[in-house]
Amino acid sequence: MMNIALWIVQFVVGLGFIAFGVTKAFQYEKTTASLPWVKDTSKGLVIFIGVAELLGGIGLIFPGLFDIWPVLIPVSALGIALIMIFATVFHAKRKEHQAILMNIIFLILALFIAYGRY
Repeated sequence: MMNIALWIVQFVVGLGFIAFGVTKAFQYEKTTASLPWVKDTSKGLVIFIGVAELLGGIGLIFPGLFDIWPVLIPVSALGIALIMIFATVFHAKRKEHQAILMNIIFLILALFIAYGRY
């Protein structure tokens, strides 16, 4: 039962971060229009964050799906958790409370994956 729950959370979070990452890394103009914080951040940093999110999302799904280096799953989950900690601090400084709530939810889910797959 726990394995099923972990797989569901991995797919939801993984697909979400793949989508977030692709948008930030490869569709900068679209990201600028939809996320207010991007206007105040360098393009290079936004693309870096996008690539990190994309790789984290891939790392949650593909190693387990293909049974190749499954140790990457908790490592990816911890990477996403770290991104969410930084994002929470960033959005707290900007007083963007809705973003903080989403960051904390993803942080909890990523820590659940890391703990469950470790």
